[in-house]
Amino acid sequence: MDRPRLQVTSVTIGADDPHSLASFYRELLGYRMTADDPATGDDPGWAQLRPPDGVGFPTLNFEGERQFRRPVWPAVSGEQNATQHLDIWVDDLAEATDWAIACGAVLAESQPQDDVRVLFDPSGHPFCLFL
Repeated sequence: MDRPRLQVTSVTIGADDPHSLASFYRELLGYRMTADDPATGDDPGWAQLRPPDGVGFPTLNFEGERQFRRPVWPAVSGEQNATQHLDIWVDDLAEATDWAIACGAVLAESQPQDDVRVLFDPSGHPFCLFL
């Protein structure tokens, strides 16, 4: 059997507050908000960001999770570990790190590589800026 055509189009990130998290990444990355469904009743809502025209993928989806637990990075036994993270290329690591912090990110205490900065978004997900 031949492999059918498959294409990753988006990444979905679970969050305690999908609207605030989408707003953070909108500011950080310059993406545009394409959906912002508020929480109603038992539905915690979701939001979606798309990159500026001509930039390409990925679309970022933020899905509210009622049972969300902030991840811990580096991993700690018995705690919620980070199961994924975004890697974001930058051309100036110091400037991009300062920008991310100004947008609301927190610099991780542990920095495993000189050419990478690990930060946490407002929901506690780690993300990496790299050269």
